[in-house]
Amino acid sequence: MDYLQAIILAIIEGITEFLPISSTGHMIIASSFFGIAQDDFTKLFTIVIQLGTILSVLVLYFKRFFQSLDFYFKLVVAFIPAVVFGLLLGKKIDALLENPVTVAISLLIGGIILLKVDDWFTKDTEVTESQEVSYLTAFKIGMFQCLAMIPGVSRSGASIVGGMSQKLSRTTAAEFSFFLAVPTMLGATIKKCYDYYKDGFVLNQDQINFLIIGNIVGFIVALIAIKSFIGFLSKNGFKIFGYYRIVVGIALLIIHFFIQKLDVI
Repeated sequence: MDYLQAIILAIIEGITEFLPISSTGHMIIASSFFGIAQDDFTKLFTIVIQLGTILSVLVLYFKRFFQSLDFYFKLVVAFIPAVVFGLLLGKKIDALLENPVTVAISLLIGGIILLKVDDWFTKDTEVTESQEVSYLTAFKIGMFQCLAMIPGVSRSGASIVGGMSQKLSRTTAAEFSFFLAVPTMLGATIKKCYDYYKDGFVLNQDQINFLIIGNIVGFIVALIAIKSFIGFLSKNGFKIFGYYRIVVGIALLIIHFFIQKLDVI
């Protein structure tokens, strides 16, 4: 990894983390293009720079995030499924992170779902504030979030659809997804750092610089992305993201199989 690659990956992370288009999928595509996808530090980098995007949520929603202990407990309940499945399936998830076909198929399926989700769930919304989410609803949303352990699914997309299935409005489901990102990303970062050092790796000065730059760039870009997404979502819904996912998924499959065919020849 070099400094330009670190900045580009951080921009991609900041744009895609809170959009229902899969930040992990886009990071895999970009790092594969750079030829660094299988590098252990790259895998660490793509997780740790999520701390910058977490900070953007806390800055934008400072008053609402820090107003109720009861709300924190609901976030913990929603986070529990990710902890359980993450510990049970960690190695299998890491293996999937190197498979662009998995990303492509997930993008396609998720895109088709996003084309329909507005018609399925927006007619009977009952919950219009994140603080109104019940403990049971929070847990169900957390279960949906676990689908994002499959690269290309999208953490925000899965949790937003999960929220809408529980009669949250589009905006409320998106905002709860943002809040849930805080413990989820923080937990994923701690675990990834622990595994990295447990495997005997030590960060050099350039790698530390990459992480600092990545978090700063990710924070700034995520601030813009979140504000833009909420405004767009409330007016237009999910279809544009569905079409985008389908186009990218098909393109990725074509490129992958074309390259494989060239390798055979």
